[in-house]
Amino acid sequence: MVTEKLPLQRDAFGREQGARSTSDSSLSAVEQERLRRERKIQDLLPDEEEAQEKTYDSRLVKRLMVYVAVYKREFVISLILIVVTSVMSVGTPWIIQRAIDEGIRVGNVGTLRFWTFLFLAAIVLEWVASRARLTVMAYAGTRIVTDIRSQLFRHLHTLSMGFFNDYSVGRLMSRLISDVSVLQDFVTWSITGLARSAFILVGIIVAMLFLNWQLALVTFAVMPAMIALTNYFRRYVREAYRAARQRLSLINGFLNESITGIRVTKSFSREQANSRHFDDLNRSYFDANVRTTQLAAYFFPGVDFIGSLATALVVGVGGWLILGDQLTAGVLAAFVIWVDRFFEPIRELSRRYYTFQAAMAASERLFALLDTEPDLKDAPQAFALPPIAGRVDLDNVQFNYKEDEPVLRGVTIGAEPGERIALVGETGAGKSTVIRLIARFFDVTGGAVLIDGHDVRDVTQASLRAQLGIVLQDSFLFDGTIRDNIRYGRLDATDAEVEAATVAVGADEFIRKLPDGYNTQVGENGVNLSVGQRQIVSFARALLADPRILILDEATSSIDTTTERQIQAGLEQLLKGRTSFVIAHRLNTIVNSDKIVVLDQGQVLEEGSHEELLARQGRYHQLYTMQWAVESDPRAKNYALN
Repeated sequence: MVTEKLPLQRDAFGREQGARSTSDSSLSAVEQERLRRERKIQDLLPDEEEAQEKTYDSRLVKRLMVYVAVYKREFVISLILIVVTSVMSVGTPWIIQRAIDEGIRVGNVGTLRFWTFLFLAAIVLEWVASRARLTVMAYAGTRIVTDIRSQLFRHLHTLSMGFFNDYSVGRLMSRLISDVSVLQDFVTWSITGLARSAFILVGIIVAMLFLNWQLALVTFAVMPAMIALTNYFRRYVREAYRAARQRLSLINGFLNESITGIRVTKSFSREQANSRHFDDLNRSYFDANVRTTQLAAYFFPGVDFIGSLATALVVGVGGWLILGDQLTAGVLAAFVIWVDRFFEPIRELSRRYYTFQAAMAASERLFALLDTEPDLKDAPQAFALPPIAGRVDLDNVQFNYKEDEPVLRGVTIGAEPGERIALVGETGAGKSTVIRLIARFFDVTGGAVLIDGHDVRDVTQASLRAQLGIVLQDSFLFDGTIRDNIRYGRLDATDAEVEAATVAVGADEFIRKLPDGYNTQVGENGVNLSVGQRQIVSFARALLADPRILILDEATSSIDTTTERQIQAGLEQLLKGRTSFVIAHRLNTIVNSDKIVVLDQGQVLEEGSHEELLARQGRYHQLYTMQWAVESDPRAKNYALN
């Protein structure tokens, strides 16, 4: 067996790997399966994960403190309550010491009664202060993450379409939900928890040194072992927790993708294949969690053992001092309690180590998202576009999505108010890009897009799109009623206006046949309606918004020919009196257009009316006659272009 020597490295769980057999034949079947699974998972891990995460980053903490400062009153109250609980936690062993030495040992019942009632008062005060602190911090922490989540949501709506083309929905959901939840735990419990642990730790050290410095030094004798154990834990837990978090992210992303694409999954009978892939992800996450559990199983019992060792030393040395009349029983009892409480903050700080690390990573990702500038911004002197007549001019427009890959090459198109323009061409000719530039989803690379003589870059985006209506091939419907979806573009529309719009486009009849009529729940993305019904509802939504310029991007491609004929009158009503740009592969739907523009490889190849272009016998004539042949002879469908 040939062994390939690999450089010493750590696997995903922080374990060191040395020489590895190329065939892995010396490993058990279970270990071989784990290695196979991990190699597969490594290929899926996102590149954006931090190569080296920080437990503390002052720059990120300062930015977080901006949000915390808004609720500084709550944090000040919490700190005061922390001081109270810390004093009670440190002080109660001292009360016990006084009760033993001044009450029990000398047989003074009155003194014993006094210290007993004082002890009861102290623990009640500590309970009340702790409960109040938790309530205050739960409120403040929840409000802070609510503010961050709202800011993120608003910021996402300022970003241009280019951002959403490059940033997956799964990653965005991870930022808005997972990362924000990590911050909630951090600001709610970790910040004040750290302060509480520090107060108690310092308080106990001072109290022990004040009461008996010899026993205090005995307690501190175990600290080198505690430091060594903590460093070991920190060394390996970072990679282990990071591996678990990465795999959980993969699981969430695959779940989102699987649920969203469930129809495709069932169509191609991919259920078993998807289940196997999910099992790999799930098992990998399990392995990562086993590693973190193993580390915790070493560390926390180790802390308890060191604490018990310190207690044993204190009892042994303290007992010896008592026998020599150099120490009282009350002092020893207080020290035993303090030793136990001394190691509790250390346990808490170790538990919070991962929270701090995860919070810094989450903060960095969230702030990176918040710092993302939109590709498109309103110019400093941008003005609101006044009510328009509807003239549109593309003047020598050039555009490319990627550098050195031009999509439009000097396109010039003019549309008079109320004119209907059809854009025709093969896939990739630039038709959809033209309408995206009119709506200013992107900015032109060269030339200009003018609306009523105003360069779209000189007006505010909101005022421009308020006078545009867009119906896409796959119209999106929001979860809610049909009525609410139609009213989406004009929230102040009355029920009568909503119904008038549906009557105009021919949607009223099928809506009234539904069990709940206009109050029918469409489901997520209109899943309870057919494709054609969703498209007709989108027509009504566009008509109700009453735009001056209307864009139809393959708007009837999802509707069968019979339904298309039925709603043709509605489409005419929708287009009437509006400047419109229509993209359609079914050329018979655009023969009545005032102007047909044929695009080819990002350039205007020819333009004119239907009759003019047929007479020229150019590219449009070729496309139209070929499509007519397909529709006339079903056998020709196998040879259809587009």
